[in-house]
Amino acid sequence: MDVHVTPSRLGGTARAPPSKSYTHRAILAAGYSDGATVYNPLDSADPRATQRAVEAFGGSVESVGDDALDITGFDGVPDVPDDVIDCANSGTTMRLVTATAALGDGLTVLTGDDSLRSRPQGPLLEALADLDSRAESTRGNGQAPLVVGGSLDGGTVAIPGDVSSQYISALLMAGAVTEEGIELDLTTELKSAPYVDITLEVLDDFGVTAEPVGASGGEIRSAGADGFVVEGCQTYAPENGEYHVPGDFSSMSYLLAAGAVAAGEDETVVVEGAKPSAQGDSAIVDVLDAMGADIAWDRDAGEITVSRSSLSGTTIAVGDTPDLLPTIATLGAVADGDTVIENCEHVRYKETDRVSAMATELEKLGASVTEEEATLTIHGSDSSLSGATVEGYHDHRVIMSLAVAGLVADGTTTVTGADHVDVSFPGFFEVLGSLGAEFSRSE
Repeated sequence: MDVHVTPSRLGGTARAPPSKSYTHRAILAAGYSDGATVYNPLDSADPRATQRAVEAFGGSVESVGDDALDITGFDGVPDVPDDVIDCANSGTTMRLVTATAALGDGLTVLTGDDSLRSRPQGPLLEALADLDSRAESTRGNGQAPLVVGGSLDGGTVAIPGDVSSQYISALLMAGAVTEEGIELDLTTELKSAPYVDITLEVLDDFGVTAEPVGASGGEIRSAGADGFVVEGCQTYAPENGEYHVPGDFSSMSYLLAAGAVAAGEDETVVVEGAKPSAQGDSAIVDVLDAMGADIAWDRDAGEITVSRSSLSGTTIAVGDTPDLLPTIATLGAVADGDTVIENCEHVRYKETDRVSAMATELEKLGASVTEEEATLTIHGSDSSLSGATVEGYHDHRVIMSLAVAGLVADGTTTVTGADHVDVSFPGFFEVLGSLGAEFSRSE
């Protein structure tokens, strides 16, 4: 499906969906337990892949009403699946459950779509092999399909921290139910530390203790850590058997950006469900503030209000917030001056190379862009956005960011493959339309 966006003026109140990151971890944590109810989970393609994995390992997942999943877990002892686990396009699913598979006394095969089979899994496979599990890429290239098993007992292992924080999250979640626990030594600087904080927060809510080692002690709990420790023989058991998923700041970023560039005169865009949590992508509020947006966050009410503003370029490092790069790049194309996005090399290893994708597609719309290996610079003063046909790369974050650009580009902007927003924000275009966005669809 393609979406055709025309210049629009927005106003009103909207709610972003529940957090995809928390939903993945909560579903798997409930799988590790003997049972739990997960309230307000995100119902989209990626979390459904994690649900299928929990069922493949011997658990069950049942929808309860419109806003809950009743999960019977495998109580820390996963079965060997009867069939291959298809993770579809969900990198989070594959990485988190690769470590789960290592707990089994037989072999599990994990695969996914073309995009997922091109993403790096090597460091996690090497770590599991160093812990005496069998963990192999069938093609010998560190990419899926994967074959994993061998009754992981725990131990001490080294792993890089700058490729994917999901490797660390996977080992911490599985390590809690091993006999020995797992001690992780990071061989490189930790990137995306807030995502490890999300894992630590979910573990804590399920009664499991895991700690960073050598962290800097700042607001981001894992920042500066040179390792992590999780004791073994722990039990996953949330209080009252319940877990509630918070709202998703990655998804909110597109609505807030849309308000900052396209709110109508004397109009505001209000985003609900913005309660504080460990999500690093709440930094979008600070990014917009630094660029000069008229934005206010009522943390107690969980509401963020933004008005159309004259934005100015700034320098932003996304080492801890890689999912914000597409949103920031779009804001930079509208702002005056240069917006410099630094420390973004790891953003090339997402559903697509998002650095290159945003540079290429924003240029089609008339933006002036300089792309380097670890830096993306958008020259806003030299940019003038005009409608064009841009590729979505089957990547939900690229698609939503380009749609925001279409709200202020002259003429019609056509974003291809727009149905892939279902990965993290089903109904994104309906929500945008409720705020006044003008668009149409075509097959």
